[in-house]
Amino acid sequence: MKKILALVAVVALVAFAAPAFANVNPFMDVPMNHWAYDAIGQLAARGVLSGYPDGTYKGNQPMTRYEAASAVARALAVVDMTKASKQDVEMLKRLVVEFKDELDALGVKVDQIDSRLAVIEDRLGGWQIRGEFRFDGRWGSNDNGLYGLDGGTDEFQMSRYRLHLTKYIDDKVTFYARLNGENATFAQYWLDVKFPWDITMRVGKQNFDWEDEDSLYVDNDAWMTDIDFKGFHFRKPFGMGEFALVVGHDEGAGVLETIDADTGLPSLRDSSFGEGYTLGARAKFNFNEQVWFSANYLRRDFKDPSELALDGYNSLSTLWAVGNVNFTPAIALRLAYYMQKFDTEAGTAADVRHAGIDSPNALKAIVDIKQEALKFTSLWLEYSKFDDGFITMNMAGPWDHMGLVTGPWIGGLYENTMLFRADQSWTDQWATFQRYFVGNARNAGFDDTTNWTFGVRYNYTPSLYFQVEYDKIENALTVPGLDDHLIRFRTYVSF
Repeated sequence: MKKILALVAVVALVAFAAPAFANVNPFMDVPMNHWAYDAIGQLAARGVLSGYPDGTYKGNQPMTRYEAASAVARALAVVDMTKASKQDVEMLKRLVVEFKDELDALGVKVDQIDSRLAVIEDRLGGWQIRGEFRFDGRWGSNDNGLYGLDGGTDEFQMSRYRLHLTKYIDDKVTFYARLNGENATFAQYWLDVKFPWDITMRVGKQNFDWEDEDSLYVDNDAWMTDIDFKGFHFRKPFGMGEFALVVGHDEGAGVLETIDADTGLPSLRDSSFGEGYTLGARAKFNFNEQVWFSANYLRRDFKDPSELALDGYNSLSTLWAVGNVNFTPAIALRLAYYMQKFDTEAGTAADVRHAGIDSPNALKAIVDIKQEALKFTSLWLEYSKFDDGFITMNMAGPWDHMGLVTGPWIGGLYENTMLFRADQSWTDQWATFQRYFVGNARNAGFDDTTNWTFGVRYNYTPSLYFQVEYDKIENALTVPGLDDHLIRFRTYVSF
């Protein structure tokens, strides 16, 4: 094979990666009037072609298989996956198979090349499309019970239908959008931008969940984060960890909530806290593989405190610190301590609620044991203690059936809670899980709330599973008298 012919093949592979303008050709034996002058210059500038020590390319000499394999490996390293076509990827696959032995001899791992090709193929044309489909059959004990209020009386629900659209614009900018539900609304949309000094910015309508990054919860029971907002999220890694900054604004229409006439406790509500600004800062320090620490701050300012059903909050600030120790790769202990401050309007419901309460605190302790340690099951053991008046910003409860059980005023409901969860993976197809929650009532006249669940999952394919579970709650504290149980059959696929 002549080098000039091999060059044509490589150009076909990486032309979509080369810039539109001509590059200065570094080889003295390739004249400017040669038809391949620009292509050779582009490939040399990108490191695909190296030539000989004397500054020549020697394009009329036969190319060895080792030289061709080397060019293929270097071309793959610089290919622009956002502009690749299916034909380009197929050609790369054929060349990798053709030169497998030579690539191995050069020390190039073919499996790593295959991984790179999989990424390129996944992002053909710069677009990546993912999706989720979740359909539930739900049967509660009565339509007026807790689960009837939580999910309506529908026995069949399309509980999640999402399309995740990602566009890799270039090596510095990525666009993402999430299309939700039957009404086809965009629930999230943002740009990820890379700046110098390893600074990244996410701008748009987005979700941030620092508690999840610190593994502070299972199921859906984040306290302060896992919230959507419109704004900016900056990140800056450093040697031992990362800094993060959030600046956002929520144009929510307010909160729909009813107050129990006898207890004064909130019951039903939606997921908005009304219009206001969100400000947050975070620093995480990884001291070594066993020990890390994070400090987090989040403040919500409300433009019109009267939008809240328990009106009168001008702002709510929460500072929390998290420490983690990994005793082994499969056993960890985490401690989190939360401190809050309020700014309330005199004489409002919020002011009355927090009379005599200056800065309520909360504590969470977690023992996280993976199945590798115990062999037959994993264990999540969580204990939380709340001062009276402590407020959680997230609406979800400790289980996705029971958002009404805790809600955002958890400190007014329970003195402490305990959560136990165990998961067993028996085979690649079969898994089981159990969970038990108890909330110790703060107010006289209420019994402790208990909730337990048992579930079985069958992975029919790597992307599709079926799950059946039984869930029972007693003494639903937020709305007394709504004890209920639920059988749910779930079908879930990701694609």
